[in-house]
Amino acid sequence: MGAARIVLALTLWLVGASAAFAEYPERPIRLLLPFPAGGAVDIVARTMTAKMSEDLGKPFIIENKSGAGGIIATDAVAKSPPDGYTLLLATPNHTINAALQASLPYDTEKDLVPVSVIAEVPEMLVSYFDAPFTTFPEFVAYAKANPGKLNYASAGIGTLPHVTMELLLQRSGVVVTHIPYRGAAPAMTDLLAGVVQLKLDTYTTSNPQVQAGKLRMLGIASSHRSRLMPDTPTIAEMGLEGYEGMLWNAIMAPAGTPQAIIDRLAAASARAARAPDIIEKLQREGVDPVGGTPADLATLIARELRQWRELAKAANVKLQ
Repeated sequence: MGAARIVLALTLWLVGASAAFAEYPERPIRLLLPFPAGGAVDIVARTMTAKMSEDLGKPFIIENKSGAGGIIATDAVAKSPPDGYTLLLATPNHTINAALQASLPYDTEKDLVPVSVIAEVPEMLVSYFDAPFTTFPEFVAYAKANPGKLNYASAGIGTLPHVTMELLLQRSGVVVTHIPYRGAAPAMTDLLAGVVQLKLDTYTTSNPQVQAGKLRMLGIASSHRSRLMPDTPTIAEMGLEGYEGMLWNAIMAPAGTPQAIIDRLAAASARAARAPDIIEKLQREGVDPVGGTPADLATLIARELRQWRELAKAANVKLQ
């Protein structure tokens, strides 16, 4: 009889817990972004969460909490209650910081859990229009014949364009000098002026310059060709198999968040990513909506942590 009562009590608890989770969310959800308002990540977050709100029945409150390369926002979420009402919009800075920072105020692998990759923006390798090469294979050949003669720009040390370019150079076996700038805008200005010859950039900012004949497109840093530029080959298919430079945008939650809530959010993300109006709006900006599973994001984070740690050691890439 005692055992029967225990089983009954456990059954009632499970039913009650399931009902409670099924009611989620009961109030607005805060999504912390590690970047200022108005940028590409901000636009993606607001577009996707507006559609997810229709599914969940409650709005998202976007809070731009920039600073320290994303560490401030990440730390705030890592220390928030694991109830599904405070989430993080993570980008590759999440894995880059873990590989390049000597210490962090949170544990990257233990204090946050994956929910869903909501969108991806592949980087594109562009060159100054008067550079002495017109294709990716020609660039590699020239760089091998002229080690250290070329320069490439990035928005700063430890940024995604910096580490993904270093990964490209390492795998290509060439030497190109890194010129870090204080932001993407001045880096693009010097690229257009020919002060530097190369840059990994996004479709939104680089394609207009390519169309105007001011830059050359050498290749896409993606596993597949862009729907917006189907005739432009990927760097991977031009000899660098497996190479990717992807600005992914993903939702993460504090460790301990109930799996039922994680699954509810991931399902809403997947449905938003399949919505025709979302696809049309984001792809116009060179963004691919994804809506992946928690397992997909966990695999991505594990792969990048290993990749950036190996790169940091092999190429002596570190934050200054």
